[in-house]
Amino acid sequence: MLKNFKKFALKGNVLDLAIAVIIGGAFGKIVTSLVNDIIMPILGMIVGKIDFSYLYINLSNVKYQTLAKAQAAGAATINYGIFINNIINFIIIAFSIFIIINQFERLRKKEDVVIISTKKCKYCCTDISIQATRCPYCTSELSN
Repeated sequence: MLKNFKKFALKGNVLDLAIAVIIGGAFGKIVTSLVNDIIMPILGMIVGKIDFSYLYINLSNVKYQTLAKAQAAGAATINYGIFINNIINFIIIAFSIFIIINQFERLRKKEDVVIISTKKCKYCCTDISIQATRCPYCTSELSN
């Protein structure tokens, strides 16, 4: 069983996946920082100097000045500001992945261009030059 696990763990696909997970985690931290430290303060200033991460609905009967105080007291809250931050995070990550995949697809299409140089004779089904007007095998005349 240990030998099979070693074979599995050392396959190229598993190592590629592990590297992708690590890079994805780092990318997620960068996007989170971009949203929390750059985009949300700018967006907050545009809509009236609001910090979205502090927006919440208090579900308890006790009033709290901040979300942190409500959470420290164990009050039930709906943290819709944090939810807004997470939606923006998701949109940025999804858009970044879309751009990366789109570029890979564009590059792959360039590589996948196949130049057709042969066709099949409709009489003997042999591959012949695309420019041929007569099959060299069965001598039938071909229409272009």
